[in-house]
Amino acid sequence: MVEYQSTGPLQPGDRAPNVVLDAITREGKIAIDDFRGHKPVLVGLFRGLHCPFCRRHIAAMAQLKGALNEKGVESLTVVNTPIERARLYFRYHPLPNLLAAADPERISHRAFGLPNLEFTENEDDWPRKVGMQTAMSMRIDMPEELPEPMDPFAASEYLDKKDDYEMTDEDNRMVATGMGQMVGQFLLDRDGVVRWCFTEMTPDGRNMFRAPAPDEVMSAASQVAH
Repeated sequence: MVEYQSTGPLQPGDRAPNVVLDAITREGKIAIDDFRGHKPVLVGLFRGLHCPFCRRHIAAMAQLKGALNEKGVESLTVVNTPIERARLYFRYHPLPNLLAAADPERISHRAFGLPNLEFTENEDDWPRKVGMQTAMSMRIDMPEELPEPMDPFAASEYLDKKDDYEMTDEDNRMVATGMGQMVGQFLLDRDGVVRWCFTEMTPDGRNMFRAPAPDEVMSAASQVAH
């Protein structure tokens, strides 16, 4: 497979590369070029299913599928999870009509310019490195999900227990190599050009562990709808 590498997150006006991945929710492959020339597509690039924040963001994106389809916009969810593990998860946690692909090597994330954040002892160089003290000082505020604002690690542990999510060896392998993988959503027009994006890579880090508001996504979709 051709390896693409972007120097930063793709921005509106950039042409998306043709990444080819294994399909989770059906047989065969899924490629960005499957949509090019046919219809716009919202591409969600997430960490693996081991990430409780991403599991919620994937579900939120799936809930918009019907509204997106009404505007002629398709959606594609990509997870850093091996194919069989991902298929098993969605078999027991089905999301109707979800179109998803597995990317355990994070090829698509690199292609779209999303870095794998390195956790260090005390060195901060955002968005490439972050010290553990800085990471532990962050607070995730999810009033409907968490009893109080928590650091990312405590929040992740709490949500995993809430979800009754049991980590497998495959999950642990993904964490070992990509715990700091940044995520984002990119809306491509029918020519495969980025028209809108939402990523964790804001200068102040305010988007970390967040997803875009549904009305923001739908407003962007309205601009590319035909």
